[in-house]
Amino acid sequence: MTILARSEILHEIANGRIRVSPYDESLVGPASIDLHLSNVFRVFRYMKENVRVDVNADFKQATRGIRVKEGETLLLKPGETVLGITTEKIELPDDICGWLEGRSRFARLGLLVHISASFMQPGLSNHQVLEMSNFGPAPLDICPGTPICQFIFQRTTGHGTYEGRFREQTPERFLHDD
Repeated sequence: MTILARSEILHEIANGRIRVSPYDESLVGPASIDLHLSNVFRVFRYMKENVRVDVNADFKQATRGIRVKEGETLLLKPGETVLGITTEKIELPDDICGWLEGRSRFARLGLLVHISASFMQPGLSNHQVLEMSNFGPAPLDICPGTPICQFIFQRTTGHGTYEGRFREQTPERFLHDD
């Protein structure tokens, strides 16, 4: 498997095999594309009962959706986690997968953009959910619209298509509890 460099990412986008919407070529780096944080989040509820972790687990049972108003920020205190989602939708062909990674400028402040779900399956077609955690000592004002993470494209050996329950995830579907 091979990581796609800028020239190959641009080639795949030009040929319509990788789709990024909205797309801004200036966000394509040497081997990734930066993605922006939307203004839609899911914050964890205070719960007295245990949350059962099994195949039927649903993150929406433990969180509530919020929308941050334009010009406002979301406060993320040390030790807290919140779920965010990217503004951009990524669509991959069946022979390209990807990795969602943080950006060093924010990691150096203690911000993690994913806890453990960084791999994106081939054939993916959705906005990327971010498991954002503050591991630093200072509270962080999270600003929607920031290019908060990067997507790294990787060519697969063989073909596969993601058909899971998070296919076609959008900020609006992510926001609501249904």
